[in-house]
Amino acid sequence: MLVYAKGFLKCGAPGVPFFFDKRNSFLTNTKRGFHSLPSGTGDCVYFNNNLRYSTKSIEVVEKAAIEMGSKEAKAENPALSSYDDAMEALSTLISRRNRGDRTPTSGSRDKLEQVIAYLKILDLEDKIQELKVIHVAGTKGKGSTCVFSEAILRNCGFRTGMFTSPHLIDVRERFRIDGLDISEEKFLQYFWECWKLLKEKAVDGLTMPPLFQFLTVLAFKIFVCEKVDVAVIEVGLGGKLDSTNVIRKPVVCGIASLGMDHMDILGNTLADIAFHKAGIFKPQIPAFTVPQLSEAMEVLQKTANNLEVPLEVVAPLDLKMLDGVALGLSGDHQLVNAGLAVSLSRCWLQRTGNLEKIFPNGTKETEIPVAFCRGLATARLHGRAQVVHDVVSDPQDSSGSTESSCGDLIFYLDGAHSPESMDACGRWFSAAVTGNKSLSTAVNGYRRNGEYSRDFHRVSRQILLFNCMEVRDPQVLLPKLVTTCASSGTHFSRALFVPSMSTYNKVISGAAAIPSDTRRKDLTWQFRLQRLWEKSIQGTDAALDHTLKPDGITTLPPHDFLCGDAPHCGGPAGTQVVTSSAVMPSLPLTINWLRDCVRRNPSLKLEVLVTGSLHLVGDVLRLLKR
Repeated sequence: MLVYAKGFLKCGAPGVPFFFDKRNSFLTNTKRGFHSLPSGTGDCVYFNNNLRYSTKSIEVVEKAAIEMGSKEAKAENPALSSYDDAMEALSTLISRRNRGDRTPTSGSRDKLEQVIAYLKILDLEDKIQELKVIHVAGTKGKGSTCVFSEAILRNCGFRTGMFTSPHLIDVRERFRIDGLDISEEKFLQYFWECWKLLKEKAVDGLTMPPLFQFLTVLAFKIFVCEKVDVAVIEVGLGGKLDSTNVIRKPVVCGIASLGMDHMDILGNTLADIAFHKAGIFKPQIPAFTVPQLSEAMEVLQKTANNLEVPLEVVAPLDLKMLDGVALGLSGDHQLVNAGLAVSLSRCWLQRTGNLEKIFPNGTKETEIPVAFCRGLATARLHGRAQVVHDVVSDPQDSSGSTESSCGDLIFYLDGAHSPESMDACGRWFSAAVTGNKSLSTAVNGYRRNGEYSRDFHRVSRQILLFNCMEVRDPQVLLPKLVTTCASSGTHFSRALFVPSMSTYNKVISGAAAIPSDTRRKDLTWQFRLQRLWEKSIQGTDAALDHTLKPDGITTLPPHDFLCGDAPHCGGPAGTQVVTSSAVMPSLPLTINWLRDCVRRNPSLKLEVLVTGSLHLVGDVLRLLKR
């Protein structure tokens, strides 16, 4: 149950998203942030006292005043200035090359040698070899596998470190210690130590590392200094040439499900992709994988044989083994990832001499210990099969009662961006909105008071909120999603296509001001997505209004667009509304428009699937948590 009192959130359940208490003045916007408490750490909400900061207004007339307020805030809090400076420094490491310009072998001879050179400068080359690493690669599910593995071993009593990518809101999400994002204070300490040494000693043709290489080196620095018992490392891209592949002797390696993704870098066949993923295998080090297509499995097995690697194929986890405990990550596909995580964790315990502590003599091979069950049940990963009930559009008073004059707005967020992950996303979303009503009316898994009686009078509409990077193939992604959902009886009433809010050439903090999005954007890509959508729905090219320019949308569809019969081309001047879809001018305006829709229609329940890009999912989470 969530109860608001005096502007602060009180809760009795871990894993609740953070909210903000705002205090506004003319000069500054001071915000106090409550961060999500990962599972298994108690039932209180942690918050960072150093998250007080100032944000600049978009209005030119306030520029001088805002700058003055910013200086005052930084004077009060030097750590704030340091964190902003760290983000600015990180931004200089972002490569300006397009991903499509890279080939699977570009810089292959030098890449890992460069990472090793950076580690030498930081006196980490030998120290990282002492880390007891679980190294995980894969196309789909590698992040979930890492999260399950970390949660299992943490609940077994070990000090854990985990490095994953990408981050959704704040770069510190990539580095977890004992299940928590690294604190701002420690991040800054380790960041500047690495940055200054590399700046001083990166000579003789060795420049500052690109962003991901730097973050990888920083992760190793953090895990060594924090003296973690286990380091769970997720591959960034591929495996063989990935910056994380400098660990010579991990304890165990894992390969999650393989599929067609990053073909511009890894190759155009499943065999090519499997070759890069299998590159994390090390001689005689145990490895586990999940059932794969034969083309991929043959490559994995061949690589394992050449390196004398004992490779085991793990079956999906049987829920009966959990004695009624539900997985912390939603979706049937998570049984595959959970099964892999159980095998990786068990192998890690065995090879580090800790197996008997968790598996006493006489424990059957098929039994899952209580600590494992607790880890599997409490694992959390934002942006993957995540459900968020929008509390801004649906306010509560201090007693917990809900205003009856407002409809319901629920966001289902999943960063699927490959055909395989889109299929899993569609199956999860369909199950959530049709078969598991307790999930669809929850706040990150926790039901609110009065939901059953309210839902009885709701008219549900399933809405798609979509964007993907231009290197993806929406001609495959959109039909896959439509077909998967339709086969489960779920049909989207409308689709909304939005431009990106993220700035790909800049790293920003989770506390940074949200862009105003007042300037017109080039919506050429969104128009293309819309045409592909209409074709997948109608089977023919839709008759769009081609008189509108890609940057000409300035207003939004009418509010009854989501609840009445689908209108044809037209609507207010400056909008692009077609039979079942609309191109929207910006993401912030879209979120506010959805909120207005449910405020105006108390009987409406909007179930919005946000997918196609982890960047989009992160942007939506930023907007929902402000």
